[in-house]
Amino acid sequence: MFYVQRKTSNVERRTYRGCRTLRIISMFAEVAIPLHVKQTFTYSLSEWLREKAQPGCRVIVPLGKKLYTAYIVALHESLDPSLADVEVKEIEELVDETPVVTPEILDLTRWIADYYIAPWGEVIKAALPSGINVASETILSITDIGREILESVPPNRLQNSSKWQALQAIAEAGMLSSRELQKTFSKARVSAIARELEEAGFIRVTQQLGQITSKPKLQNVVRLVKRSETEDGKPFKEQQQRVIEVLSGLDEPLSLSELTARAGVSASVVRTLEKRGAVEIFAQEVRRDPLAHIPVQPIEEFILTDKQTEIWRKIVDRIDQGEYTTFLLHGVTGSGKTEVYIRAMRAAIERGKTALMLVPEISLTPMFSRRLRNHFADLVAILHSSLSDGERLDEWNRIRQGEARICIGTRSAVFAPLENLGLVVVDEEHETSYKQEETPRYHGRDTAIMRALKAKAVVVLGSATPSLESYHNAQQGKYIYFRMPDRIGGRSLADVEVIDMRQVFARHGKQQALSDELKSAIAENFERGQQTMVLLNRRGFSAFVLCRSCGLAIHCPNCDVTLTYHRGIQRLVCHYCNHQTGVPNRCPVCEGKYIYYVGEGTEQLEALLRELFPTKTIARLDRDTTRRRGSYEKIITEFASGSIDLLVGTQMIAKGHDFPNVTLVGVVSVDAGLGLPDFRAAERTFQLLTQVAGRAGRGDRPGRVMIQTYHPEHYSLTHARAQDYQAFYQQEIRFRQVMHYPPFTALINLLIHHKDLAQANAIAAETARQLTAASADRSMRILGPAPAPLSRLRGEHRLQILIKARNRTSARQALDVALENIVQAGYDLRHLTVEVDPINLM
Repeated sequence: MFYVQRKTSNVERRTYRGCRTLRIISMFAEVAIPLHVKQTFTYSLSEWLREKAQPGCRVIVPLGKKLYTAYIVALHESLDPSLADVEVKEIEELVDETPVVTPEILDLTRWIADYYIAPWGEVIKAALPSGINVASETILSITDIGREILESVPPNRLQNSSKWQALQAIAEAGMLSSRELQKTFSKARVSAIARELEEAGFIRVTQQLGQITSKPKLQNVVRLVKRSETEDGKPFKEQQQRVIEVLSGLDEPLSLSELTARAGVSASVVRTLEKRGAVEIFAQEVRRDPLAHIPVQPIEEFILTDKQTEIWRKIVDRIDQGEYTTFLLHGVTGSGKTEVYIRAMRAAIERGKTALMLVPEISLTPMFSRRLRNHFADLVAILHSSLSDGERLDEWNRIRQGEARICIGTRSAVFAPLENLGLVVVDEEHETSYKQEETPRYHGRDTAIMRALKAKAVVVLGSATPSLESYHNAQQGKYIYFRMPDRIGGRSLADVEVIDMRQVFARHGKQQALSDELKSAIAENFERGQQTMVLLNRRGFSAFVLCRSCGLAIHCPNCDVTLTYHRGIQRLVCHYCNHQTGVPNRCPVCEGKYIYYVGEGTEQLEALLRELFPTKTIARLDRDTTRRRGSYEKIITEFASGSIDLLVGTQMIAKGHDFPNVTLVGVVSVDAGLGLPDFRAAERTFQLLTQVAGRAGRGDRPGRVMIQTYHPEHYSLTHARAQDYQAFYQQEIRFRQVMHYPPFTALINLLIHHKDLAQANAIAAETARQLTAASADRSMRILGPAPAPLSRLRGEHRLQILIKARNRTSARQALDVALENIVQAGYDLRHLTVEVDPINLM
């Protein structure tokens, strides 16, 4: 494990047609491996690879006992003299003849690795379609000694020992991959068993390359070779003649399946014709099109308002100048931001450039994809994690080959291999889902801005509720700011009412999920033939289960959270690790029979609304109802068509939808969000309420929003009621400045996690000590270590250390020093997660 410095030497001279040229032959390749290590690795290039290897190509390299897919990030002509005595391994195989990672994307991934303190190999892996990398598999095969010993093991020991059970499974299969064995035993247990059996000489452990799971899709197609004559001179039979007639009118080959269907024959008839030389059957690559089900509709041209025209012209001017610029479009819901995006994209395409559009949720891609497909047809590609590996590979290849010049997708689409990028659009730029919560922990919006900066492209950030950081940047002159205060067509914003649930409780003497005011408003809306949306940002039936005898709340055994009751599957479920258990009839501690279900979720709210309005069609939109592919789009389509009268759901219903017949939006409770131990809680509550309020009154009829809360005086609610972003910003920004939170300071969150609490405390203490020492001469504050708000998750104890710094660069430099010293002290960094610019501090 080492870095290699670039050297200049070893120049080969070649002469072509009298012109003398110099060509540098590289002897070594620096590669990034997708492992939890920061450094790159150096391998030698065999003679036959030296002219083929290029930065951005994938290679197979040995590391330890395994083989890995790695990415060439640099080529070098010689090793540093200090490494003269180091044995440098050779690259096993070159996977690509041409680079799969463009120089632009390679540069972007390096920036991400540096800025977010992430392994470069992991970043490059995240930038490529899943399923195209090859990794080695551990193969376990039994030896003769192993067979002999297995025959002597008593049956009772076989049944009670995982070691002997594993050996028996290997013996029955002859050879078995460790991955197969992990279906029976845990990953850690399989590693321990394999090590013990290998040391005893009972098995052999070898490595072999696995399979690429994402490959081009091929299908058999048929092409006509001869219409009348055949090599044997015999006439065609009736079925064969039908095949010839179908193919005669075609210029392109026809798939075998479609040909047999059109001609009404079996495949054997076509294969007989192939043998007679009349047709040719061959494999042809088929594009998997995730947008194939979206028909291209006639475009309804809109006349831009004066404000839209002004903004559009400014954006196009900057595209023409080829000058990096970031615009912040602060437009109320329904103000026509999307039309500005589309016109700007068209301008970029007309100028020979490409465009990238990011949306925060997979659920929004069908809506935007449909609109973009209508305008740009097959020039549009889509990238997000819900696509199959094959669909994602095909779309990525279309972008890479220049067939698609517009890409729309979620966070990871920021890595789309678009050439000559001219425009980047980030819709709903305030959304927290742009921040990835797994390694590499990059922010899609900020990465998009950096990509545009490097490409000298234009960025358009759009939101009705900009993040405080983006709005602050605009106020500081870093972004060009445009306000779009009016809805298209002069439609007014919805009227917002706040219902004090303390008064509702006083009237009824018990907690009510729905106030009388909201129930009456829903009934009146139904009488008018209009649609309603009801938001409750908690899925499940009940928030938790409580024993009224001893006070026990049933917790997840792996996490420091209560289990949520889901009535549809009659299970208690952990929303963090997905642990599930049955619903108890009695308390597991005191045997008490008084089991009480506390709090409402969307499932319970849906049931209540069905009881109140039995003749109406009511649907639910949350993660539970949208697990199956296509289920989200089905629910949204039915609601848009009017087949559903009321839609209840989590924050998924608040995102960017346009339903002209929705005139009432009810918010059942916002108090849980306000109570989170996170400095952004007020901002997120204000954004959610403003966004969901924007779903009402988007048609010709005015809208109405009703918010139920036990904290009606909270400033995020009072400003959301007035839909006054400026007032909220002014109040919130003062708190941020006084408390030294972003945008006035940079944050880095260090999360220590370990199954053993003592080990977690030891790592946290050493981390804090090293950080304090490294930051002695820097303007930084170290807070912690302290238990994380979710102090135990997925079986691991969790502690936090928060770094506040005026200068982000100096903070990262101090952290680099501290991390090196932590490793030197003998601690494993796999138990420490670094998150730069954290969004979630839970």
